[in-house]
Amino acid sequence: MKSYLQSARGRFWILVIIVSISGFSQGMLLPLIAIIFEQDGVSSALNGLSATGLYVGTLLIAPFMEPQLRKFGYKPLILVGGGLVILSLFLFTLWKSVLFWFLLRTLIGVGDQALHFSTQTWITSTSPQHRLGRNIAIYGMSFSIGFGAGPLFVPMVEVFEALPFIVSGILCLGAWSLVLLVKNDFPEVTGSAMTARGTIGRFKAALLIAWVAFLPPLGYGFLEASLNAIYPVYALRQSIEVGMVSIMLAAFSAGAIATQLPLGNLSDRIGRKKVLLVALVGGAMVFVASSFYETNAWVTVGFFAVAGMFVGSTFSLGISYMADLMPKELLPTGNLLCGIAFSIGSLAGPTMGGVFIQYAGGLSFLLLIASILVVIAIPIALKKPNQTSSV
Repeated sequence: MKSYLQSARGRFWILVIIVSISGFSQGMLLPLIAIIFEQDGVSSALNGLSATGLYVGTLLIAPFMEPQLRKFGYKPLILVGGGLVILSLFLFTLWKSVLFWFLLRTLIGVGDQALHFSTQTWITSTSPQHRLGRNIAIYGMSFSIGFGAGPLFVPMVEVFEALPFIVSGILCLGAWSLVLLVKNDFPEVTGSAMTARGTIGRFKAALLIAWVAFLPPLGYGFLEASLNAIYPVYALRQSIEVGMVSIMLAAFSAGAIATQLPLGNLSDRIGRKKVLLVALVGGAMVFVASSFYETNAWVTVGFFAVAGMFVGSTFSLGISYMADLMPKELLPTGNLLCGIAFSIGSLAGPTMGGVFIQYAGGLSFLLLIASILVVIAIPIALKKPNQTSSV
């Protein structure tokens, strides 16, 4: 058993479990805190601004991640990141304050960045090319399963407010303990890997090589954060019940889970670009159609499920696209930039969404999401194929 857990296959599945539980905590926190603040009378703009704490943390720590990964390896960063998330989840139960919860969400962002950057780089660096799309799809699917289950636990807040935080903290602690069974490993290191000049050079090279591959993670960050942190506020103002909002968000994640692996396998066969374009344009069309029926909660559930089938894989497809373009020694940098792009999108989502709800009058919130997907799709469609991996 011990030898299996330390094998490449055993390690892969442990990383998948860790990511799924991390997705659960994120999927629960965003709508949970949005609903708590909405019921307490916090404005939608301040509610959205508070939700950005998670992504402020990821951006603040991002420049320091790659040198630490190369110095200490994957396992220590996962342990530190998971520990910060667990500690923060339990601290939510001590004191309710917009500022204090913003700081805790920032701390969770730091932990999530360490955890996801390490697991994501570990998988992309060790996956054979012909299974890269499949493995990243499983990685994304595990996160989606956790993220989709998270909103279903939001109604526990009606039992008592601290219960969802306690349950999430216990689940994260159980997954975190599995990391202790994994043998540490290190990414490939070049001669300039540990220098500041080398870090800046790698960032420039990675952006030059694969800038277009960072757009899908950015778009997915906007989509995920705005749907989970701001859409509940919009839905409550449309007189939709809390339990129904949870079902809608879970339906989106269920759709993403259903197509994550098939789209990953398809991208291995016909190329990431083609699959990404179909996903982004198809998702935009579904959100536009949904905007005409949003007063019917169950019809919206169906639209959300179909939308998830299209765009729920854009993050994992973006990572695979980046890994196709990037030389192996730049994979840690590419994965870090994917995370940064995701965080920028996630920061913009709640902020723009909160302002949109407050000032857009009767315009549907879902049209904002559709517009962002189209804007992301245009540069990908215009990108000409070239031998970027040789740069």
